[in-house]
Amino acid sequence: MEELTSTQEVKPPSTKKGPVKWVKDNLFSTWYNTILTCLGFVVLFFAAKSFFTWAFTQAQWAVIPANLQILSMGAYPLEQAWKIAVVIYGLAVLLGLSAGIWNGLIRQITVAIGCLGAIIVILPFYVSIREHALIATVILAVCFAIGRNRDHWKRWVIIGWVLSFPLTMITLHGFGANTVTTTHWGGLLLTLILAAIGIVACFPLGVLLALGRRSQLPAVRWVSTVYIETIRGVPLITLLFMGSILLPIFMPGDFQLDKVIRAMVVLTLFSASYMAENVRGGLQAIPQGQVEAAQAVGLTYPKTMLFIVLPQALRAVIPAIVGQSIALFKDTTLVSIVGLLDLLGIARSILGNPNWQGLQPEVYLFIAIIYFVFCYAMSFGSQRVESELSFGHGNVGI
Repeated sequence: MEELTSTQEVKPPSTKKGPVKWVKDNLFSTWYNTILTCLGFVVLFFAAKSFFTWAFTQAQWAVIPANLQILSMGAYPLEQAWKIAVVIYGLAVLLGLSAGIWNGLIRQITVAIGCLGAIIVILPFYVSIREHALIATVILAVCFAIGRNRDHWKRWVIIGWVLSFPLTMITLHGFGANTVTTTHWGGLLLTLILAAIGIVACFPLGVLLALGRRSQLPAVRWVSTVYIETIRGVPLITLLFMGSILLPIFMPGDFQLDKVIRAMVVLTLFSASYMAENVRGGLQAIPQGQVEAAQAVGLTYPKTMLFIVLPQALRAVIPAIVGQSIALFKDTTLVSIVGLLDLLGIARSILGNPNWQGLQPEVYLFIAIIYFVFCYAMSFGSQRVESELSFGHGNVGI
């Protein structure tokens, strides 16, 4: 009887490259690539040298800390600024608990925000700003520690996030003598509110429009199609002007919506049309056989869409959805044209001050860094979500 010989497992060859190998293959693989790489390094060196020379010897960065308050909240009354602090503390509680319960990407985001808060504490800002940043960072850390291994709190934390949007609006607006109308909202506060409400509200509306455009009912399909194509065929700035100038004419009696509410509605309706097309692309990628299989086991159309089709369709278009969200966040700068002082509008008003004239590079560079941080955070988050869902990595499950 012959002895059974054990087979040794042979691993596939590694495709990873070390840094030296990567540099050689990508930057110095041929003689002309070597020349282009050297020229590129020379250009980058002189560009970086000029920038850092200006940034550390010529730029007048005092304009930023001196106007940080107005950049943060615009014309929001200083005596009512405690409302913004309450909102920040509440969000820190929810974020800390979420990081402790779910870990993963949420924990990384929480750590990044905590590091940002620590950086603000040591920067030369107003004492009140550094105090609020310190308190929020401490709350974040404490709630993270409390939320660890508290899986039974998931439902309540999700409810807290859902309620955080209306509670934030109510808190910032206030009642009675403490009322702060939306006309006083501005700066980064207004930008974040417009972007958050636009992104959150346009998503379900976009899903409904995408489903409506694929509906078997002609009336629903044509109404959805006409809406999507009409909105996508009109520039956003035109819709903002229509919402700011024409909409009040058709409002009944003395009932009027202020400019901020009108801008929120326009941004939501505009972004929903693009979101609908993104979702429709994901729906078309789902094989019809899955719908037929769901119907064969007795699932109704709503359950088939909710549990079978939409999860896969949305997962397939995560990059497009996040790209649309980033575009909406940047499109909030257009509201300054209709009289709202968002972050860019506040920057323009600061440069109109005789004390800060001629400091456009410093102010606009600071504004650009803020937009880049938020946009990169959304892009990084989408990449991690794709990685966790294993989409595009050969492990797509249903």
